[in-house]
Amino acid sequence: MLVVDDQAVVRAGFAAIIDAEPDLTVVAEAGDGAHAVELARRLTPDVVLMDIRMPGMDGLTATRLLTAWDDAPRVLVLTTFDQDAYVHDALRAGASGFLLKDALPDELLTGIRAVASGDGILAPAVTRRLIETFAHSAPAPDPAPLGTLTPREREILTLVAAGLANAEIADTLGVTTGTVKSHVNALLRKLGLRDRVQATIFAYDTGLTRPRGA
Repeated sequence: MLVVDDQAVVRAGFAAIIDAEPDLTVVAEAGDGAHAVELARRLTPDVVLMDIRMPGMDGLTATRLLTAWDDAPRVLVLTTFDQDAYVHDALRAGASGFLLKDALPDELLTGIRAVASGDGILAPAVTRRLIETFAHSAPAPDPAPLGTLTPREREILTLVAAGLANAEIADTLGVTTGTVKSHVNALLRKLGLRDRVQATIFAYDTGLTRPRGA
């Protein structure tokens, strides 16, 4: 894992939390986006913990560069700023998750493991508000890609976009969690998406579903 933040004390704190876990390892730290890209290219970390506001190259620019690579690392954006614009930009740049810096250590570790395993994560306290605002600012829907999905996959994508976990979807549809996971993996593969966060954005962008109250 690569930890990126312009404050050395903050980086050290995150690294200490992460390195204390037997299944997680910090391979390097960077203080700006340019150094992060350089280190990531050389060390190929699975996950990059990325700050947004940094001198020189910021975290959003670095995220766009990193996620454009083949076999790109997954980027978890961690910031003190919870304004919608930062979240929109980070997700559009290809980030797999967004957490605030005041997240508890367990929330941070859960987020890291989630994006490492192929899932996406948004800060729980702001997930619904951010997704709804994101949807309102999305471009005009293009429903064409939905034609590649089966009716069941479309149904599950709608439930993913509603924020349901695999177990909740399984209960709703009366199937096993394994079946749901297989459908989620299939629809992500067909649509060329990395994780559930991108799937949620796709569902709104294509007009498959709309946020409550929209």
